[in-house]
Amino acid sequence: MTSALVEPTTPDAEDAADPLTGNGTAPPAPRGNDADTLAREIVEKLTYSVGKNPSAARRHDWLTATTLAVRDRIIDHWFATTQESYDREAKRVCYLSLEFLIGRLLRDAISNLQLTDAVTEALERYGVELDMIELLEPDAALGNGGLGRLAACFMESMASTGVPGIGYGIRYVHGLFRQEIADGAQVEVPETWLAHGNPWEFERRENAYEINFGGKIVAVDEPGRPPRQVWRPGERMLAVAYDTPIVGWRGTHVNTLRLWSAQALDPILLDAFNSGDHIGALREANQAEAITRVLYPADSHQAGQELRLRQEFFFSSASLQDILRRHKQQYDTFDNLADKVSVQLNDTHPAVSVAELMRLLVDIEGMEWGKAWETTRAVFSYTNHTLLPEALETWPVHLFERLLPRQMQIIYTINAQVIGEAQAAGMDGGKVSAVSLIDEGNGRRVRMGQLAFAGSHTVNGVSALHTELMKRTVFRNLHELYPDRIQNKTNGVTPRRWLLQCNPDLKSLIEATIGPAFEDDIEKLRDLDARADDAAFRDKFAAAKRANKARLARTIKERLAISLDTEAIFDIQVKRIHEYKRQFLNIIEAVALYEQIRSHPELSWTPRVKIFAGKAAPSYVQAKQIIRLINDVARVVNNDPAVRNLLKIVFIPNYNVSLAEIIMPAADVSEQISTAGLEASGTGNMKFALNGALTIGTLDGANVEMLEHVGEDNIFIFGLTADEVRQRRNEGHNGRAIIEGLPILREALDAIATGVFSPDEPGRYAGLVGNLYDNDWWMIAADFEAYWEKQRELDLLWDDKASWNRKAVLNTARMGWFSSDRSIREYAKDIWHAGPGA
Repeated sequence: MTSALVEPTTPDAEDAADPLTGNGTAPPAPRGNDADTLAREIVEKLTYSVGKNPSAARRHDWLTATTLAVRDRIIDHWFATTQESYDREAKRVCYLSLEFLIGRLLRDAISNLQLTDAVTEALERYGVELDMIELLEPDAALGNGGLGRLAACFMESMASTGVPGIGYGIRYVHGLFRQEIADGAQVEVPETWLAHGNPWEFERRENAYEINFGGKIVAVDEPGRPPRQVWRPGERMLAVAYDTPIVGWRGTHVNTLRLWSAQALDPILLDAFNSGDHIGALREANQAEAITRVLYPADSHQAGQELRLRQEFFFSSASLQDILRRHKQQYDTFDNLADKVSVQLNDTHPAVSVAELMRLLVDIEGMEWGKAWETTRAVFSYTNHTLLPEALETWPVHLFERLLPRQMQIIYTINAQVIGEAQAAGMDGGKVSAVSLIDEGNGRRVRMGQLAFAGSHTVNGVSALHTELMKRTVFRNLHELYPDRIQNKTNGVTPRRWLLQCNPDLKSLIEATIGPAFEDDIEKLRDLDARADDAAFRDKFAAAKRANKARLARTIKERLAISLDTEAIFDIQVKRIHEYKRQFLNIIEAVALYEQIRSHPELSWTPRVKIFAGKAAPSYVQAKQIIRLINDVARVVNNDPAVRNLLKIVFIPNYNVSLAEIIMPAADVSEQISTAGLEASGTGNMKFALNGALTIGTLDGANVEMLEHVGEDNIFIFGLTADEVRQRRNEGHNGRAIIEGLPILREALDAIATGVFSPDEPGRYAGLVGNLYDNDWWMIAADFEAYWEKQRELDLLWDDKASWNRKAVLNTARMGWFSSDRSIREYAKDIWHAGPGA
């Protein structure tokens, strides 16, 4: 897509349709959605926006032209949606998230607008295949893993269920990074998804807000006014808005994703430039633009920590200023702010919003402190996504005070109020320290999870188990202080992208079998239950799976030159690389299986392909070692003739949404094997099962609820429970006795530790293996035997294709409850009090 050829930006969809600004106008006549009209408009876009004659146009030109023609239809719906929301003064949900992993948008938009057949036919008239040009669209590099993909699913489901919403985040120029593999090791290179422009976004130059850092606080005592604190910042920059429309199912509702880009107030310091300091003249511009360059800069050093905090405040402050500006424009008062706006904090990253909203209401709008605090708590709700201490962010007080001095003052004041409430409730000193927003025992740090909890009227976990563990662990004392604040909202995934679009063969089979009603109500998939015992249907279901496996095999062949047997079990683990997600356990089992296949050729081994994908944080040494181990093992196993193609191991680089759309429908086995008690929910587990994969997993996160819905006969659960993990850790567990008493595990670990898979550096993995003997914090040795045995159960089941396929059908049939539509309806009813019926 060529940026210079993207059409000029339109007015802000929100403001353009706002009757209070005088911009509300009658909508244009509806555009035709037939193939003739679309063909004509696509060529018009190609000619007048892209500047190409159809005979000279390349595939990327057709992609841009098609996107622009589809976008016009979205804009009509976008303006109409906003006008309708303003007319009825609907409550708006503002979803603040540091990640929005939205993937490619063209197919999503065409499908939700019901234009797939018409666009396909229109392009075919010019010899262009929709499937081919769709592949050229880059994935928006706006997220990393489950957090960002959940945010994207929620945005689509808010639009599909009619909840007026706007997502707020950062417009990252380079995303996290593009992952390459060199000599088996992860290499991070910049993602360049915006290199050729983004025709889905609209720059809103008129919606720019000043964001400040540093400086000092001055007490001002004016006659006739109470004393007040005035922030005199030392550094100023602009947050400029870029809007992307998010289309709901059947196009009846379109919401907005607003992303912020950082710009310096002065792009160049001319005095410095003219004096010869050409580099220094760009200092302010570079410092501002660094904020929106990269997602999750490494925070293992002070500069990285500072940049992370800057990012979080930057997008939080810009978003809140935008929210207040819109509200004041419509209502001219903040007395009803909580009645008309609900702000959801997606994890702790936007937690500084609590202090910033207080500053804006008290310092800028002149609201009395008590009323501002009551309003703030009523506006905010907070989703916690993890029990890992490192993810419940804390920032050094000295860093916070230097960057955000006024917000730090406000946090101290909020903290005094929380501590006062704790003391009034009869809490002792230890509990008071535990609820404090300041950790005094760890170098004095601001606890962002505590701030988000204290400043929200509702705090939710994302699976039943996770929510209960929140109450018992990380927020135990805050839950005691505010016992009615925590509730559960189990995650879900949008069935439009994760079934209807990514698995058209299965979608067509289901539609032919039970009718199309499931497209509007995914829980009607339950009607497939009766078909699980129908041999003819099971065969068709299996045929769709084989076609998806063949597609994935072709992708792997093209990218990695590895040939796969599609009759083998496709055993897949794709997610962020982290020790608690236990890719290490998976690859150890693969090594043990490799050793057994070589040692016992007389046995009948079930062919298996183990597929991995995922990124490790750049500074996460152990995770990067695990990636290298997977690739080292793959190199040896895949080239050993003694294996006889009974086992293949594949690591696919640069996992993203588009790759997931190929992987999820192709999986036979879904690996959800985290250490129990540490995975908040998971959404990959839902996508796999929805597409007919059988789950092997621990009783962790949403696996617990999946067990209840699909039935214990149709999911393969193994290993320690969360309570058993906690008990073993308290008892000082290590893996030595287990390893020494389990030859199959000991031999696999010996092979890894002694350099069988890394002959150029025999000791490369000695540390990884040594940790299992001395610590086994992630319970890899503890769970290995149960995991091995459950995998062998799957081998036996694979030989009974009728039973396997029956279980696969039942997984798809019973996953309708795990739709993000259901999640959003629960949020809307129980937390936001917004949307239809509110």
